[in-house]
Amino acid sequence: MSVSRPVFDAHFHVVDARFPLYENNGYLPDEFTVGDYRDRTTTLNITGGAVVSGSFQRFDQTYLLDALRQLGPRFVGVTQIPHDLPDREIVELADQGVRAVRFNLRRGGSAGLEHLDHLARRVHDLAGMHTELYVDARDLPGLADTLAALPAVSIDHLGLHADGLPELLALVERGIKVKATGFGRIVLDPAQAVRAILEVDPTALMVGTDLPSTRARRPFADADLELVADAAGEHLDAVLHDNAVAFYLR
Repeated sequence: MSVSRPVFDAHFHVVDARFPLYENNGYLPDEFTVGDYRDRTTTLNITGGAVVSGSFQRFDQTYLLDALRQLGPRFVGVTQIPHDLPDREIVELADQGVRAVRFNLRRGGSAGLEHLDHLARRVHDLAGMHTELYVDARDLPGLADTLAALPAVSIDHLGLHADGLPELLALVERGIKVKATGFGRIVLDPAQAVRAILEVDPTALMVGTDLPSTRARRPFADADLELVADAAGEHLDAVLHDNAVAFYLR
């Protein structure tokens, strides 16, 4: 992949010890600041991205808003909020660059599944926010109708598992977006999944580094972007940049 091609990093984390961090199942991540992110991605042509809250940050917004101020206007936030967060605070978050609410169904730290439908609709109606899910695609059959009926949804890490790929592709047919991220944590062939998703909907796929790859079997490598580039073919610019820009910035 030519480094001259712009990349919108649709999924990465900032871990800043100046702000609250919470152990999750005994795990607390190492620090990975905005400065660390910039240093790690110096050789990549990152033109913007989405900072995603992790389970270890729960409902803290202070780290995220600080990170967005440092990163600049082409970076947005994906946060976790309690289901009963007042409308006024949701709008305030949107005004400061938060574009989505995350439901971490795998690790926790977010609002629960029982609040998914109502909260997803509320944040979209109030502030145009969409919904993101960290979920094993094998669990999608029971969620499919709910997700497909929501106004804007994405699923992290290619749905994690090969056995769930048919369910994931069925949702792509119904308008769901997917992030090609976290190759060090998935149990499937990422190139095969990328090609299958693009065959269903070339606008559905977004790429991200998943830095700093907390709890993954291996961290992000630049070669992961090369793999996506090879699999994306004629859709390369859309997958690296355009699809995510359309999802987050327009």
